[in-house]
Amino acid sequence: MSLLPTTGVALVSISTPLVQQPVPLLLLQPPNCRSAVRSRPRALSVNDLKKLPRTTVKVLNPHDHKEEIYEGVAVQELLGRAGVPQKERLRGSAMAMYVLAEASDGYRVVYALAELDSDFQDCDVIIADTMGGAPLGEKQGPFKMVAPHDKRPARSIRMLKSITMVTARSK
Repeated sequence: MSLLPTTGVALVSISTPLVQQPVPLLLLQPPNCRSAVRSRPRALSVNDLKKLPRTTVKVLNPHDHKEEIYEGVAVQELLGRAGVPQKERLRGSAMAMYVLAEASDGYRVVYALAELDSDFQDCDVIIADTMGGAPLGEKQGPFKMVAPHDKRPARSIRMLKSITMVTARSK
């Protein structure tokens, strides 16, 4: 199997504290990376995220068949703040961009950039920090990427540690 060459831009990096303290969330771009993304490094704490526009989503837990209510920040909001092409700017070569989300246990998922843009579809994917009004538990958080419109929850990634913008290049 052959994979297309890619270039990656780390947008969000999350580190879990050993003790209870603010968890940093970093929006950054490596200085020597050539990409369509134009952003400056910016650190965001959990408290900073609380100040950003909040979104609430409801999902049905397929294991216990109970509704779960998550609150957090829309991924589209964070991507926009990082300078990722959105809305009318999302065209041409930017259509080959995708988001790679990684968890602290090594689990990884991918979203096409257009999937996270409200001009293309309902994109309620969030980075949640609470469920049912309480902070996410140790096995879920401190952050969880929640995709409420997916039929299966396989891309709702718990223990989120990073989000990387990647551009698939032609051969």
